[in-house]
Amino acid sequence: MTRTAGAATVCRMLLWINGPFGGGKTQTAFEMRRRLPGSVVCDPEHIGFGLRRTLPPGLRTDFRDLAAWRQGVVEVLDLTLRGQGGVVLVPMTVTDAGHFEETVGRLRERGHDVRHFTLLAARETVLRRLRERGPGQLLAHAARTGPRENWAVRQLDHCLERLREPEFAEHLWTDHSTVPRTADRIAALAGLTLAPNAEGPLRTRLRQVRVGLRHIRFD
Repeated sequence: MTRTAGAATVCRMLLWINGPFGGGKTQTAFEMRRRLPGSVVCDPEHIGFGLRRTLPPGLRTDFRDLAAWRQGVVEVLDLTLRGQGGVVLVPMTVTDAGHFEETVGRLRERGHDVRHFTLLAARETVLRRLRERGPGQLLAHAARTGPRENWAVRQLDHCLERLREPEFAEHLWTDHSTVPRTADRIAALAGLTLAPNAEGPLRTRLRQVRVGLRHIRFD
């Protein structure tokens, strides 16, 4: 789980959970944090939305295209890995090979043990999950309204196509998997052991709703 980079710096494991918007990345990351003592969730979207707010509205494009975002992600995650004692969980969609190399690749170059997983599902499954995310119930209508359709829906086909490529392995199909089972699969592949999942379905659903509400974006 640990790796030495340089003479005395211990670098710990980072699990990068990739996938389309609405694919279950954040829910899976928080499920793992709940059951993996000492782990933390670091969400690179916070860096991106901070950069967006700094720019005037006319310049607010996809923050992943900003070199400042990619560099900032590496610096923040590098600092976290060197300064914190447990596994670092990173839920973030990255579909561009260059951006992937400038984030995941550079963290590996710095000696960190970065495990990358991509959550995939059929288009209909992802759309259903987006509709179930609070304000996301409007997406069914948005997907039919051309220029006004939701950004996540507009990105969906591109994400699903790109993320199937071998460079974004390891791929985990989640159409028939619950969030706790997906977390178990990632942990097993990474050589980690999660605490048993003792929650019932109702309590799990309520907790997932809370996680979803905390991560609604209005930018």
